[in-house]
Amino acid sequence: MAKNIMNTSDRSNFILNMTEEQYSKAAAFGIIVSCLAVSLFTIQPETSSVPAYSISAIGLAIPGVICIILALISIIRKFIEKKAIFSSCAFGAMAGWGVISMLDSYDINVGFYGYPQRGEGLLAIIFYCCIFITAASIKREKALKAVVNGIILAGLVNSLFAMLQIFTGKFCFYRNLSALFISFAASGLSQSPLFLAMVLTLSLIAALVTFVLDSSKKRKTFCLISSCTFTFAMIYTFSLISLVGIGLAIIFAIVAAAIKKSPKKSLILLLVPIAAGALAVTLCLNGLSSKYKNYNLYDGRILWNQDAYRRVSASGDYDSRAVDIKNTYDVYSFLNRKTIDIIKDFPLTGTGPEQLVYPQIYKITDQAGNKLESMAEVVKENPGTFDKVYNEYLYTAATRGIPSLIALLCVMISVIYIGFRNMKKSASHETSCLFFITLGGALIFLIGCSNITFAPIFWAAAGASLVRTGSSKE
Repeated sequence: MAKNIMNTSDRSNFILNMTEEQYSKAAAFGIIVSCLAVSLFTIQPETSSVPAYSISAIGLAIPGVICIILALISIIRKFIEKKAIFSSCAFGAMAGWGVISMLDSYDINVGFYGYPQRGEGLLAIIFYCCIFITAASIKREKALKAVVNGIILAGLVNSLFAMLQIFTGKFCFYRNLSALFISFAASGLSQSPLFLAMVLTLSLIAALVTFVLDSSKKRKTFCLISSCTFTFAMIYTFSLISLVGIGLAIIFAIVAAAIKKSPKKSLILLLVPIAAGALAVTLCLNGLSSKYKNYNLYDGRILWNQDAYRRVSASGDYDSRAVDIKNTYDVYSFLNRKTIDIIKDFPLTGTGPEQLVYPQIYKITDQAGNKLESMAEVVKENPGTFDKVYNEYLYTAATRGIPSLIALLCVMISVIYIGFRNMKKSASHETSCLFFITLGGALIFLIGCSNITFAPIFWAAAGASLVRTGSSKE
């Protein structure tokens, strides 16, 4: 007999009567929406003459609310497995300490909602936590397959839009990266070329690992073709992240094939996406992106001048006396050093969510001495300041305190450990794929930062990697 409360109908008590299979279907839907929504909501600002990237945050709020409901159902019905409880509690602790950090921050409003057009305040962290719990509560292999497909699809949506930017030069914000590079860098629907490189890293890992492990010819063909679009688009982000991401994806595919003893002929075909990347470089050297026919990394100009300073007014411009913007190593090391100094000043609660720039501000007037009214104007008048450090572990410690960093590391280590064990013991290709996606994202966080396009995909994969379906045939 179906359960009910106070003689109400069975339909109104669907939570009490939901089966694991029904929940897995609903959870898979929520995760797919999480992977795609931010990108789809970014179409408007990318194609508008007056872009408002705050619209993209709606694409996080919708799946976020869906996953809050699904996470509560999972907790009430105890769908989440015991081995996922520690990771979920650690994530909850990170969100909980985020509340304390927000209350002790410069601006509680920014701490909760995030900096305008960034949108990664405490609310976003809560959404990520619920996405993670929802994914960790899936119990069916078909649902896990849908999650992997959703990650690949997110990459396709972004890379195809990037192709439009590359071959037409339209809908592209990132132009004139240097005196010798007069055209553009592709950002897809991820708001920044660096964020696009991070998203496509996960999608490329998903596609290549699935390609070497799956037995379906149709799915293998789909994944191989998809991987070619990913590597091609990644090259046009002109970033260190893209090169590292391509390397990780190739290595993980080879390791996955070795562990699962896949046919060696699949490994030979890994040369195809590599060739697609080489083709992209060749086109750059022949004038597709610059009449000066060169290929360089422009991480510094993208993350500082083009994104934080010009696009969202979240930082001042770079200070050429303090950092060589052309030197990728110098840019990343400078950001890391300055962030470590900030951590020393705010070790317990940090600066507050998304408020890394605030303690760096040293003047509140313009060059004429007039007092600036809006915070965006104040921030832009302070050269050498920055709002993101491209190392998520340092960024977490700096903005939300060392306790948040400890909680984040607990989540990462436990997820990778359990995911590895699941991969070894499970015959499911999806289990292996999700482990490598999670590992890749954790490594990319060393040279990348959380953002509302990448983070929902990564935390969905991390949560799903805790699930094991099927036993090993070995």
